Amino acid sequence: MQIAYWSLMSCSGYSEQQQLVTTNNGSGFSIFQAVPGKLSWSHLVEIINIENELERNFYIAEAINNSWGYRELERQKERGLFYQLALSKDNTEILHLASKGNQREKPQDIIKNTYFLDFLDLPNSKPSEKTLEDALIEHLEEFLLELGKGFAFVGRQYRLTIDNNDYYADLVFYHIILKCYVIIDLKSGKVRHEDIGQMNMYLGYFAIDKNNESDNPPIGIILAADKNDIMVEYATYGMDAKLFVSKYQLYLPDIEDLRNLLFNQLGHK
Repeated sequence: MQIAYWSLMSCSGYSEQQQLVTTNNGSGFSIFQAVPGKLSWSHLVEIINIENELERNFYIAEAINNSWGYRELERQKERGLFYQLALSKDNTEILHLASKGNQREKPQDIIKNTYFLDFLDLPNSKPSEKTLEDALIEHLEEFLLELGKGFAFVGRQYRLTIDNNDYYADLVFYHIILKCYVIIDLKSGKVRHEDIGQMNMYLGYFAIDKNNESDNPPIGIILAADKNDIMVEYATYGMDAKLFVSKYQLYLPDIEDLRNLLFNQLGHK
């Protein structure tokens, strides 16, 4: 699918970082001419106001690939989906993300650094893990939207019996595109190295005892209120690359803050 790909990659003389912040307000109509009949006028009005070309191309691709209605496009823009995904990628991957949308081909493609759970309407404090889990189940449809395309709910407090001891995974999903189980463990505080070891055990259990021949290796996501990236790097050293630690927030992000965070990550002042 070609979605104004030329407008993204033909900027001769520009580095990847320069392309990330290039804006071209006059290019909107040429972009829209590249997708006739695929987006409604309401979609186009919503998209034309996006100044950054990469961000604009991303929402065009996502709206088409996922058949988003106007309201869903508006919702994902407000939630800063482009910046959520881009923060976990390098320059080349961001360019690919902008031109093709979010292609779900490997575990890293379905992971966000931060998940925004504002739809739970919980006070901006420290809810218990049970309170958080109950709220996610009550708002399961919204949580599935936040997780992204391809997630199917399997169960909560999923029992794993190992050496005559019972353990319980908070939430279990199956990703129908990647064809694998996704285990989510909730942590109301900062993630600890013990939590990472426990999730690694869950992954082993699902890989050995639950997977069918057609299933790919499972993915584990520890969803915590906070994390220390250095501790996580040390604790996951030598472990399966399909174990991820992400944060959650109970309020919507400030898009400008996300934009600045991305540019700072890429070396912008």
